[in-house]
Amino acid sequence: MPLSPATRLGPYEIVSSIGGGGMGEVYRARDTRLDRIVAIKVLPAHLSDNPQRRERFEREAKAISSLSHPHICALYDVGQQNGIDFLVMEYLEGETLAGRLKKGPLPTEQVLQYAIQITDALDTAHRHGVIHRDLKPGNIMLTKTGAKLLDFGLAKMRTAEAAAGMTALPTQTTPLTGEGTILGTLQYMAPEHT
Repeated sequence: MPLSPATRLGPYEIVSSIGGGGMGEVYRARDTRLDRIVAIKVLPAHLSDNPQRRERFEREAKAISSLSHPHICALYDVGQQNGIDFLVMEYLEGETLAGRLKKGPLPTEQVLQYAIQITDALDTAHRHGVIHRDLKPGNIMLTKTGAKLLDFGLAKMRTAEAAAGMTALPTQTTPLTGEGTILGTLQYMAPEHT
């Protein structure tokens, strides 16, 4: 059930719906304590009952919270109320790269600038043991200050040693994906993952 304006999740008051994805709905909200606008990602109650989806949602929170980078959307808070799990994140004004590309190609200089920013964000994530696994234009927000990487809902966590490149052994990951399960957006996945 979608949340309506003025609904409260702890100190956060829903203002409007922004949109949704595979792991929940996203809302624009007001943090009543700090008097700022935030984005709230809500795992629908019917998905909270699914242990695998709930675990992915919790993994997203852990993945984002371990990262501090100017081109990764910041996580402010995590909560649960009345069976609703939610993440409170930085509210970003702008449009997704997917939305911008529908208007036509970007200038080469801007493409290079965004590519460097997102590559740097991914490098930071990888150094912290986080593999995004759903990199696509819809998960990149273009703002006045540059590109920001969003939606770590399908992220995979690597061990600290593997992330730091301290081992020659195959990297170990947290196994939350079943054998033969495809996660991500097919047209943006590496061929070896399809």
